[in-house]
Amino acid sequence: MPYEAKPLPFAELKGISQKTMEIHHDKLYAGYVAKKNEIQEKLAKLAASGELASANQTHSELRALKDGETFAVNGVYLHEWYFDVLGGDGVPTGALKEAIENHYGSLQNFLNYFSACGLAARGWVVLAWDSHDRELRVYTGDSHNQGGVWGAQPIIVLDVYEHAYFIDYGAERKTYIADFWKNLNWKKADELYLAAIQ
Repeated sequence: MPYEAKPLPFAELKGISQKTMEIHHDKLYAGYVAKKNEIQEKLAKLAASGELASANQTHSELRALKDGETFAVNGVYLHEWYFDVLGGDGVPTGALKEAIENHYGSLQNFLNYFSACGLAARGWVVLAWDSHDRELRVYTGDSHNQGGVWGAQPIIVLDVYEHAYFIDYGAERKTYIADFWKNLNWKKADELYLAAIQ
């Protein structure tokens, strides 16, 4: 069954325009959903055909599809986590806030560190619950299928690709990141945290 794009969970944001969100969600994210479906359909046909003898690590249809699959699937999921934690009032609350303060010394220390990671990364910044370490970790990725850690459940995801902010902020990524925090839905992030630590 084809995967369906999820609607935005908010009507509008502070600082990030409706136009940016329409392009980001309706074109870019929806495009990743379409490619995810297309690639997975091709993989199913290839597996059913039994024509897998040419598979190899240098180049083969299977290798190309599997590489494209992780890029498209992570493009879908990372965007969904990003959209899911937007639309709030930016007021920190809940068990996640307490866990952040315990782990990073203060909420401000965490915000400074995560935001700096947003300036250093080329694609994504993710606060995740690392199920191996059983701790909060901030990971970055320069691409959808680079930088992710298996066993780490995303909680707060920030898209720092230029498409997420350039229409509204130009090259002012730092201002975009500051507005991201003003729009953060801490209640939703807290729900993701509580589910992850179970």
